[in-house]
Amino acid sequence: MIVLFDFAHLKMHLPTCVLMSVLLMIIADGMTVHGPSGPLVAPLGSSVILPCYVDELLPIKGLKVEWRRTDSETLVHLYQDGESRAEKQQQDYQDRAHFFTDQIKDGNFSLRLNNLRAEDEGRYTCTVHSQQDSGETVVQIKDVERLLVSGSSRSISVSVGEDVTLNCSVDSHIPPEHFEEVSWRKTDEDILVLLYQNNNAFPDSSDERYRDRVEFFTAEIPKGNFSLRLKSVRTEDKGVYMCQVFAGDLSANATGVLKQMGLSVSHIMVLIFCITASGSALLLWCLIYCRSQFITDPIATKHVRTLGVLHAFLPNIIMFVAFVLWGVTEGFLYETVSCCALYIQRPLMLIYVAPYLEHMSDLALQSEYFLEIVVYSSVIFSKALGTMVHYDDFDRVMIIITAGVIILLCVIYFIYLLTEKKEMSCHGQISEWIWGKLTVVAAFIAFILPSLHVTLLYIAFGAARGGVFVAIIFPISFFVSFFCLVDLNKGKFCSVLLSKTAWITFTFIMMVVVIDFCIKTMENEKDFAAGWICTTVFQQALWMIAIYNHSNEDLDLTLTFKKILYALGSIGVVLLNAAALMTEMILKTVNGERAVGDLRIVVFSSESIFTLSLLILLMFGCCVQ
Repeated sequence: MIVLFDFAHLKMHLPTCVLMSVLLMIIADGMTVHGPSGPLVAPLGSSVILPCYVDELLPIKGLKVEWRRTDSETLVHLYQDGESRAEKQQQDYQDRAHFFTDQIKDGNFSLRLNNLRAEDEGRYTCTVHSQQDSGETVVQIKDVERLLVSGSSRSISVSVGEDVTLNCSVDSHIPPEHFEEVSWRKTDEDILVLLYQNNNAFPDSSDERYRDRVEFFTAEIPKGNFSLRLKSVRTEDKGVYMCQVFAGDLSANATGVLKQMGLSVSHIMVLIFCITASGSALLLWCLIYCRSQFITDPIATKHVRTLGVLHAFLPNIIMFVAFVLWGVTEGFLYETVSCCALYIQRPLMLIYVAPYLEHMSDLALQSEYFLEIVVYSSVIFSKALGTMVHYDDFDRVMIIITAGVIILLCVIYFIYLLTEKKEMSCHGQISEWIWGKLTVVAAFIAFILPSLHVTLLYIAFGAARGGVFVAIIFPISFFVSFFCLVDLNKGKFCSVLLSKTAWITFTFIMMVVVIDFCIKTMENEKDFAAGWICTTVFQQALWMIAIYNHSNEDLDLTLTFKKILYALGSIGVVLLNAAALMTEMILKTVNGERAVGDLRIVVFSSESIFTLSLLILLMFGCCVQ
């Protein structure tokens, strides 16, 4: 009976029990808050939406939504009392984290996070509180795809010759060893300074101007430090440098500026040497002029000769040192070698025209010609070696053969110069035959060498092969025409003046042809073509005077002509070149750009004028005496 009563009582209250059970289940489970299916990935600096929503509509009254960092409980954003409470946000998220307030009534509590930062990586909890229920979901920002490149915030000032570091720091989710490429470029000239690719640095890819002067800090690369060390700063290094990084689909860059270049100790020494050379040239000339008034006095004559030798050597040696220092500081190899070699040779021609020194034989001019041949060949061959890798097999063979022939001919010509003024130690028929053949070969060498230089010049700058044949035809034509003109003179078909005029006119035409081919050859060498051409002109002018002087005995100038030429060569040329070097260095230091472009333009042009003036006076001076 008791059991029946209890059953009847339970049956009567069954609906109420079911309703209570359902309510207890809802209360126990709470509302369901939905989030993303997996971690979020977004690029650095972008906007990302952190999903959070419910299926049912919740009353706004009593609704509270919190977004917090799971790891630190930092409040990212809060929605309460029907509005977003931005004043409650942690400072790092103000103006960056926003609700979609117009969609909250529909159950969308997602958060938009703008300007994503690297430190935003982590877990976020979205908690929804209704009047009776609550629920939450967790959202994870797993990877922030970032590539931040930072450089120097200020321009860098440095003195020429010093070392400088251009900063480049990389912050990325990709490890540095997986970067595809990091490159440093000089943006104002679009020059590649240094390249890092596939976890290796490639210093050989650097522009010639920066080769062996730039490097990464290898030990710092795993830390994302790709700063550039630039050694022995030069004036042309002034400008804007860009560090550009490529990683995955991302790329970023930073710039550094070398703003001001100060004069280094080497520059100051160059200025001092230029001023000293100019001053010594003027001072010694004044002393020679004053002493020459007492030329009948043997002691005075001895002093004048001593001053004359000193005047021929001292200013030129000082200028030689100035060019060496300038070349070491600025690094213009071909330009420096050419100018320095010229100043070593200049005293030979100055002594030849010195008015108060004993007249030298043509050995001085022949020696200068030989030295110029050797230096000029070495410079051109060095240039050819630097670009040989870009040539085909035929041009490479031509370079090697031409250089080898020039070396062999230079050795033979040098032997001839050493033995020309000496008597043979044995007087047999064999010795006389050898000497005769050596004389013939030396004469042929004197004519053929300049053409071989032009040939080598064509090949070194990648000229068309047709230019090689022109360079070979030139001395042959000159050789034939020269002896035809001599024969005409001997046969008295024309006057001596007409014969000389025809000869020098023909040689000038040949020189113009050579220069024209040089210009066409070096069309791609806009910055340095003029320097090479001026050097070639001087070499051709020196060749002309050496040949003419060797083919005519007892050539000499009057005292007046000697004074004019000596003043031009010992004072005018030195002052002009010293002024050009100082101006070039100062303007380049201030502006970061070269004023002249190539000092060989000034140096060899002035020397060519001096040489051609000597040639013209030797040929026609007798006509105006």
